[in-house]
Amino acid sequence: MYKVMIIEDDPKISSIIAHTLLKWKFDPIEANDFEHLDKEFMNNKPDLVLLDINLPIYDGYYWCGKFRQLSNVPIIFISSRSQNMDIVMAMNMGGDDFIQKPFSLDVLMAKINAIFRRVYTYKEKEKDYMEHRGLILHVDKGSISYHEKELDLTKNEFQILYLLLKKKECIVSRDEIMTALWESENFIDDNTLTVNIARLRRKLEEFGLDDFIETKKRQGYVIK
Repeated sequence: MYKVMIIEDDPKISSIIAHTLLKWKFDPIEANDFEHLDKEFMNNKPDLVLLDINLPIYDGYYWCGKFRQLSNVPIIFISSRSQNMDIVMAMNMGGDDFIQKPFSLDVLMAKINAIFRRVYTYKEKEKDYMEHRGLILHVDKGSISYHEKELDLTKNEFQILYLLLKKKECIVSRDEIMTALWESENFIDDNTLTVNIARLRRKLEEFGLDDFIETKKRQGYVIK
């Protein structure tokens, strides 16, 4: 059952959406700690987020940016704002769709089902994990585990490791990695790539896998 996190500070609207999701056999999660939504997000690991823009403390744009540092999960903005700039900003922050209040529940569910078909169908055809030398990359959760320890990856870290594992034993150039990240609508330059590789390596070192990613000077990176 797919989990949908509802981030809406109007309890009536949140409850109506949750009830509708239940009828469609989804597992709704109604957010309530609007100061620490990132913690609720990580604790619940939803498959999709419905995110209002006007929220207490920090707005939806802020939280979308936070979530995008943690996960590729689809995000649908729901808001009473209707200016083109609001929609453009929502998309630029990493949103996947935008629906204006008041909205039809049928239209909302159509959008949710369309995103699940587009985003998750490929995962049903692939394994939901990749394994190498005892390390497991959880494709469905965006995390890595080794023995009984598990760590979450950021969006960039996940995509880099996924590409290297997919092409393990082959050298993957820095340009190829940056191109893969660019095609996923996540801009990254050469210096940023270096930082992300370093962060990924530090997480692997926590498992004792110090040499998991090998640097090939002037060529790129390889996992053997």
